[in-house]
Amino acid sequence: MLLVHGARVLRPGTLDIERLDIVVDGDTIADLVPPGTIAGAGMQRIDASDRLVIPGLVNGHHHAQSGLTKGLFDRYTLELYLNAVPWASGQRTLEDKYLSAVLGAAEMVRKGCTACFDMFADLPLPTPEGVGAVARAYSDVGMRASVSMMTADRSFFEAIPGLLDFLPAELREIALKIKLAPHQETLAACRRILDGWSLDRDRVRPALGPTIPHHCTDEFLAGCRDLATEYGVGTQMHVAESKPQAIVAGMRYGKTLVAHLDALGVIGPGFCVAHGVWLDDDDRARLADRGASIAHNPGSNLKLGSGMADMRRMLDAKVNVAIGTDGVASSDNLNVFEAMRLASYLSRVRDHPVERWVTSRETLYAATEGGAKALGFDRIGRIEKGYQADLVLLDLGAFQYVPVNDLVNQVVFGEDGTGVDSVMIAGRMVLDRGRLTTVDLPRIRAQAEEAVARLAAANAEHRLLCEKLAPYVGEYCSGLAARPYHVHGFCGTPLTSAGMPERAGNPRP
Repeated sequence: MLLVHGARVLRPGTLDIERLDIVVDGDTIADLVPPGTIAGAGMQRIDASDRLVIPGLVNGHHHAQSGLTKGLFDRYTLELYLNAVPWASGQRTLEDKYLSAVLGAAEMVRKGCTACFDMFADLPLPTPEGVGAVARAYSDVGMRASVSMMTADRSFFEAIPGLLDFLPAELREIALKIKLAPHQETLAACRRILDGWSLDRDRVRPALGPTIPHHCTDEFLAGCRDLATEYGVGTQMHVAESKPQAIVAGMRYGKTLVAHLDALGVIGPGFCVAHGVWLDDDDRARLADRGASIAHNPGSNLKLGSGMADMRRMLDAKVNVAIGTDGVASSDNLNVFEAMRLASYLSRVRDHPVERWVTSRETLYAATEGGAKALGFDRIGRIEKGYQADLVLLDLGAFQYVPVNDLVNQVVFGEDGTGVDSVMIAGRMVLDRGRLTTVDLPRIRAQAEEAVARLAAANAEHRLLCEKLAPYVGEYCSGLAARPYHVHGFCGTPLTSAGMPERAGNPRP
């Protein structure tokens, strides 16, 4: 038994702040009582008299394989990044995969995050060993995670109509050789992983991640749908993340990506859209009707120039919204506090009047209870009797809380992770007064430095090839992005083909 006493506690529902003592029994919140009600004789005691206790934050979207790529990219669109993946995330050993996941988990814990939805790419095919290394990393750090196997059966160059034809002959020949495994082989690999899962699913659970709809054949998507139903696991996909994705949907399916997935029966309560920048009202209504979620990643969307997802219209449609950071290749940090702040602020530079701006309380709910629902965990995300003891203690002596006015506003608008004092997951202190208790950070740092140098040499040839392809990928996909679309996800005047330079993806009439 453990007693967290004297704390200011964020209560569910109203998100009011109350002075309470929290009784923890094992991994569970046993009770919440007025201060001093329980003497606590024989109990471990934590003095939280100058602390605000909030539920552990939930990161709705992350990629463990990108953990060694922090700070590697600038001025890259999503499509340029996808072209770079073979060198940026290639040649990983099992130890590299574990290390990459540990780095991400440790950073998230240090910044108040206790659970995440991880779309892990185990290249070239998911294996029990690779996915198992990532799952074990989360377990070792002490963090909860839903680890989805990110897969596809079309290469990046096959997925975008016309891109192969736009390449010079010598580069087209090389791109044509990039082939992914047939969908039957990938589904069989996923089944083996699901069959062999041995970790406690209340802590680390498996999920599926067919990466982007048009990167997957309909047969593969149907197979993923059936696997998810058979094994009772969740699914996360990148959907309408960039404008080229939205344009390709019309070219390939004659409808939006969400409409196509809905027609295949893929969307349901266990389904989570990552990003959703280029969704329309019908897309959001479909997701809401099916009980699906959206993981909103404002920082990544801004860095990659993908646009600004409309969280207000998601909430209006009654879609469950989570807050995500994305991987460090596209966000450079795993700070859910920063993602919350951006999510709220971005609603204020769209077409919403002040009364419809996303509030701090709506954003904090999305980063806790909304994230828990998106991950499929049913007793996390709130401080309440019977829920898991996933708690974050914030130091009210940190500058962002001096003076105290409205603590919820100050958490969402001012907290940057430096005020995180301690983090408890399932009743266990994984961060104790600023010190990680499950990770040897100096050793991990040394391993990361060695790995980055080794992988840079191993991937040098791949990098040169991807850099030759990049100008053509950028030009073609920029042309797609200049085409008219009925959703406006960029800041400023909507882009049209008028006045744009002639390019293959944007032919002049």
